[in-house]
Amino acid sequence: MSVTKQSSEPSRAAGSAESRQVANLRAVLEVSRELAAMEELTTLLSKIEKAALRVLECERATVFILDRERNELYSRLATGVDEIRFSAERGIAGEVVRTGEIVDVPDAYADSRFNPEIDRKTGFKTRNMISFPLRGFDHSIIGVLQLLNRTGGGDAWDGELVKTFGAQVGVALQRQLLIEHFAEKQRLERDLDIARTIQQGLLPNKPAEVAGFDIAGWNKPADQTGGDCYDYLRLCDDTLAVTIADATGHGIGPALMIAECRALFRATIGLAPDNLTAAVERVNNLLCEDLPDDRFVTAFFGVVSAKRSEMTYLSAGHGPIIRYTRADDRIEEFKANGVPLGIMADVPFPEPDVFKMAPGDMMIVVTDGFFEWADAEKNQYGLERMYNLIRANRDRGSAEIIRLLHESVLEFARGTPQNDDLTAVIVKRL
Repeated sequence: MSVTKQSSEPSRAAGSAESRQVANLRAVLEVSRELAAMEELTTLLSKIEKAALRVLECERATVFILDRERNELYSRLATGVDEIRFSAERGIAGEVVRTGEIVDVPDAYADSRFNPEIDRKTGFKTRNMISFPLRGFDHSIIGVLQLLNRTGGGDAWDGELVKTFGAQVGVALQRQLLIEHFAEKQRLERDLDIARTIQQGLLPNKPAEVAGFDIAGWNKPADQTGGDCYDYLRLCDDTLAVTIADATGHGIGPALMIAECRALFRATIGLAPDNLTAAVERVNNLLCEDLPDDRFVTAFFGVVSAKRSEMTYLSAGHGPIIRYTRADDRIEEFKANGVPLGIMADVPFPEPDVFKMAPGDMMIVVTDGFFEWADAEKNQYGLERMYNLIRANRDRGSAEIIRLLHESVLEFARGTPQNDDLTAVIVKRL
């Protein structure tokens, strides 16, 4: 009888361990099914942390996501604490990222890598902890799961259970991060498509016609849509308003800013075509009411008069303004004579400048995307190259000069990408 009793003890112990392993496996599989059903990152993180408390038997759990661009670890939420963000080279979690290994700390306060600051902030007392990598389906480290204060029996976590749990969690987390990244990318692409539609809808749909003048405008958005546009508005038979505007930033916001600026100028100059200064001041005041503090618009406003053979203009932060005089083959470069729009209300603008134009004279207004385009060595196209091109092609039409300018910039850039919108208007006296 005694022999039978002795042989049954190991059997019962093995059975108990096997039952525990089966129960743990079932728990992990159940967690895996639950995580697969999650469709939002914050909900997924909450589910992971609650599952860790239950399956891995601890008092607190935190998922730290690895932000590779910033080389930081962050928690979008943590059980019992606010969001945390820190360098991926710091602390115990940072060591997990560096080594890819599980780090088991039986006595937190005896370990120099442990940062007690969070305990001090929350009143929580960390006794022991284990941190392990969360790997995606491609085995890359997605983040770190940190468990604090084991509540189960024994003095150590089950290594195999931790690895199995981490593998399931890592794949689920990577899946959700990819979904959110794809959704964000789609949202940005939709925003850019809308911005491009707005931007292109602002451009004139037919050439400007003023007796005795050759007027051409052109725009080519960058891959990442910005806020450039040009516009014509006929004021009477022999008078045409010309505008170039450039808003800060990229996307829908700047495109809407430009649309508003264009609409406001059309309305104000239409009411007072002989008072360009008053029109610009009104546009500025209205934009100040609408634009955020970190946004503004630079703009050039001009009025071409066939009767007086002149162009009256005012620049709100937009420059340089380039005037070419055919008689002496002279190029003059003028800075803006007013401040950018939308920064400060009730700013007085000066009286407009007047360019009396003889045959062959030109007014050239471009956005900085032309002369700031850089080649692979970071050398910019610059203004001098543009001036030489204008002189060399002074007898050509306005549209042809713009086309040649664009070709010249592309040749200079030698394949470097366009990072800013290109917009140009040339007004030439015939």
